[in-house]
This record gives sequence, structure tokens and C-alpha cells, in this order.
Amino acid sequence: MIPDPAAVDPSWPPLPIPQPALKTPRLWLRAFDLADAPVVQSLAGDQRIASTTLNIPHPYEDGVAEAWILSHRQLYIAGVVASFGIVLQDTRELVGAIGLHLETRHMRAELGYWVGAPYWNRGLATEAGRAVLEFAFGVLELNRVHATHFLRNPASGAVMRKLGMSYEGRMREHIRKNGVFEDVDKYAILRSEYLKSK
Repeated sequence: MIPDPAAVDPSWPPLPIPQPALKTPRLWLRAFDLADAPVVQSLAGDQRIASTTLNIPHPYEDGVAEAWILSHRQLYIAGVVASFGIVLQDTRELVGAIGLHLETRHMRAELGYWVGAPYWNRGLATEAGRAVLEFAFGVLELNRVHATHFLRNPASGAVMRKLGMSYEGRMREHIRKNGVFEDVDKYAILRSEYLKSK
């Protein structure tokens, strides 16, 4: 993936190098490693994950996870994407991914995440999201973080609300997934709102 020059503000401070790990009571959010590829392929290859995410293919072919992981360092250094693996502290299991697609020219980012189906209904996406919002507003000093979810995936919308995001509207048939146009709901939180909630 080639960074979009229009989205990058050259005057914006670079992301901290090396990419920091973020810790929560139960989780460790860290940069991906090539050794994670088999787990990524197994978890993201689940049709239930691919069905409700924009860019995860199904079937998830060999080599896709490796290529995705290898792209992270360049995109992070360029200030375009910060991707974190979601890891359970107690077992060191990789359970999902979360990240920010940065548009530094506008001091904003899009939040995206997925958690493997065996780990659903434990509040892990919300816990990881809180850490990433702290990184976005506390370290990167962004002004806005936004996110979208397919209308047929209300659980993701529940995560966004738990993160303090406000509903901003529905974009009808905004996404085409597997040849079908999908409605998506949009949420966002501003830096001023985030700081007020602390």
C-alpha cells in the first residue's frame, strides 16, 4: 500500500519509533510479527470475520497474512497506519487486531478492529479500543477519531458507543462487499469530548 501524499502532513510529528506497546488490565497491544501469520490466517480466515470487515478476504489464502504484516512497518513509519495485535496478557494468545488509519493533514484517524470469534463477548474490543483512543489523543494529539460498521453488525456499533463515540449517521449502500452494496453507520469522538470524559 502506497501512502496517499494528500493525507500526510509533513509538518506533523512522526509516530514514536519504535512502535510502542500499549497495556490494559487484560491486554497487550503490540506490533505484529511474521510469527503471528498462522494465527492471523486462522482467525481472520473465519467467514464470520471476513463477512463484516471491509478488507479481509474469504477464503484467506496462504501468504496474505505475511504480506499484510510485512506492510505494517513502512506504513507506520510513513505516518499512515498504526496496527496493533491484540494479545491476552495471561496466555500471550493473539486474539485480534486494532489500528488507526491516519489522515494527519486533518489530524484525524479511522479506527478499525476485529476480534477472533472464539474470543467474542468478553469486552476485548472495547478494552483495546480504549487504549488506542488514549494513544490517538494522548500521544498523537489527534483531533478526531471516527469508525464505521456494517448495519448488520450491531455488536461493532455497541463497541463504538462504549468508547464514547457519537452516532453521526447512516451512509446508505456506501460499501460494496462481495458484490452487495451495504449500509454503514458512522460514529466519531472528538479530542475535546475525549478529554472531558477523562
